[in-house]
Amino acid sequence: MATLADWVEGARVRTLPAAAAPVLVGTGAAYALDAGSVPRALLAAGVALALQIGVNYANDYSDGVRGTDDHRTGPPRLTGSGAAAPRTVKLAAFAAFAVGGVLGLILVALAGAWWLVAVGVLSVLAGWWYTGGSRPYGYLGLGEVGVFIFFGLVATLGTTYTQALQVSWVAVTAAVGIGLIACALLMVNNIRDIPTDARAGKRTLAVRVGDRPARLLYVGMLVTPFVLVLAVAVAHPWALLTLALVPLVVRLVRTVLGGASGRELIGALRETGLLELGYGVLLGVGLAL
Repeated sequence: MATLADWVEGARVRTLPAAAAPVLVGTGAAYALDAGSVPRALLAAGVALALQIGVNYANDYSDGVRGTDDHRTGPPRLTGSGAAAPRTVKLAAFAAFAVGGVLGLILVALAGAWWLVAVGVLSVLAGWWYTGGSRPYGYLGLGEVGVFIFFGLVATLGTTYTQALQVSWVAVTAAVGIGLIACALLMVNNIRDIPTDARAGKRTLAVRVGDRPARLLYVGMLVTPFVLVLAVAVAHPWALLTLALVPLVVRLVRTVLGGASGRELIGALRETGLLELGYGVLLGVGLAL
């Protein structure tokens, strides 16, 4: 029977910065438009975190019943390890999605932007179909596309819009940066899992392009957001605070290009998550200032 620690591990805490960072940046962009709102930002954070946890449990369930997680390099999963019944993990995913849905409805009602309900439904469906359904797009090498759209553009710009009822070019540029780092988080995870994913028939982008090209893509996904910061800094000089993270980027690039593999990449996965959170905090503050 799964313990509380097992369920916390199943929520994949290392990936949660991918949910918080776009809300921080989106809120900073809203304050730059003189329309920031802390209560709405907190609701957006609740939605993002609930959806991220729901996606993680949904992936645990779907990968587990497909046998993808039978031989893992990383931490064991609830379904694949047999610690929890598949149906229980599936219900946990639906419960998290439901929490995100309720918080999202409250946020939409406060903003008066009811069309965003459709965006929320699409976000949940995208989370489920990442590894669920008969043809999961995560198994076709499109996982990074989904992450970029929903954990970059949608999460960041949705946060800004529900506070300011508009978006700016700065918000869009920042959303692209956040989306790319979120893709890097997924990429480094998939680089680690190339051998097991290939055997299980999970054709992630890393599996499709191969180990070395995947590592180069990871580097591009980390470096480009900081180039975008320079563009944002033309209008908001305090955005240059984000460049304080460059030493961490350099360390991650050295680790990944240096050929780290298997469990050696778990630390890189954790630090990439921290990098995204730091990017969200510093760029968000820079925009707000």
